[in-house]
Amino acid sequence: MTMKTNKPSRIQTNAERADAIMADLMPKPFGLSGKIWVVVLSAIFLLGLFFYVEQFRFGLGITAMRDYSTWGIYISNFVFFVAISLVGSLISAILKLTGVKWRTPLTRISEMIAVASIIFAALVIIVDMGRPDRFLNVLLHARIQSPITWDVIVITTYLTISLLLFYLPLIPDFALMRDRFKGPAWQIKIYTWLALGWSNLPGQEKILRRSEQILAVLIIPVAFGIHTVTSWLFATTLRPGWDSNNFGPYFVSGAFMVGAGGVIAAMYIFRTHYSNWSKYLTDKHFDRMGRLLVLLSLVYLYFNINEYFVPAYKMKGQEAEHLKALFFGRYAPLFWSVQVFGMIVPIILLLFPKGRKPLPIFLISILVIVGAWFKRFLIVIPTLSHPYIPMDRVPESWQHYLPTFKEWSITAGTLAGALLIITFIARFLPAIPVVETIEEADPNHVEPGIE
Repeated sequence: MTMKTNKPSRIQTNAERADAIMADLMPKPFGLSGKIWVVVLSAIFLLGLFFYVEQFRFGLGITAMRDYSTWGIYISNFVFFVAISLVGSLISAILKLTGVKWRTPLTRISEMIAVASIIFAALVIIVDMGRPDRFLNVLLHARIQSPITWDVIVITTYLTISLLLFYLPLIPDFALMRDRFKGPAWQIKIYTWLALGWSNLPGQEKILRRSEQILAVLIIPVAFGIHTVTSWLFATTLRPGWDSNNFGPYFVSGAFMVGAGGVIAAMYIFRTHYSNWSKYLTDKHFDRMGRLLVLLSLVYLYFNINEYFVPAYKMKGQEAEHLKALFFGRYAPLFWSVQVFGMIVPIILLLFPKGRKPLPIFLISILVIVGAWFKRFLIVIPTLSHPYIPMDRVPESWQHYLPTFKEWSITAGTLAGALLIITFIARFLPAIPVVETIEEADPNHVEPGIE
């Protein structure tokens, strides 16, 4: 005679596991630190908005941009936003299509960064225009041979695909929150509307997965295109320092590097803010992202060497003056700081396992991000200071560019705005895919293949 035991069934075990995951990953109200974070970012954003209104009223004269320095830190900021937005295609598309399974907790974080960045990349262009009302002329009088026209096309396309790639995987989570979320009725109504009647039917699942795969394939050439076309804006302009056929891969490799750094920084902040997330964003994820960051940094280092070695070997005309200003002149401290602390030091530290632990790699990623922003500054500003036609009979202030406080404030406001978008997305939507995490926690789960 055998005795029956009260061991829970697999269904009960899976249900309990699912409840625990939902309790950890469902969006939660802001705590004290979250409220302080939002207040600080909002203050920076509003300050930038205030000065932009002044710029709108009085023109670009409130900036330090003049006849020679026609592009200032606004364009540096634009290139930075375009660069970091590439992380969406890196994590959500490339790693997905290559079958990397540990990417799951990182996909939505990368998509949030990509969407926020590309939105503000488009807005920064409006900020840079002295007459933003004339943006319509870019569309009405577009010239197909102009890199600016292609930049508008690829940015719009990339934003559309990024939004879809962000939204579609959220549909099962919207349905879950529609059924299980305990919160305000208005919030549940929004989740219900966004869930599009999802009921987890096999036909729905097949259409959704197929759509995600198509978007993952589409976004890769568009992502490469947006960075290549952005590089054309520089490379097709007759300026020392920009006349380079290396700019396309140079921009793409740099974008991959800063994008990976942005994801690592966000991973650490989320893991620190939410106490239970250490079991989803594990040391293994930081270690593997660190290895990926090393690889991307080495590729970018290669293109950096190419970018400076060839003109430095020839040292002709204004190219020589431009390089001297970078290597030994007024921009040398910033140039070498960016090369050493934004690239060389991170590569060396990340080669060691201790450097890929959560706190060290977070600090390293901050170096990479800050270095990447100032790298874009060095791409834009020094070149404009060395035109082929000498600066004669112009005021002294026109011969140098130093951003005004108002420019810095507007730029900081755009950065704060992008962080606010990411913050509010994480407040109302799960920053880690809930349904996908529950499925992968099931011992019988089989990863769907790519058809």
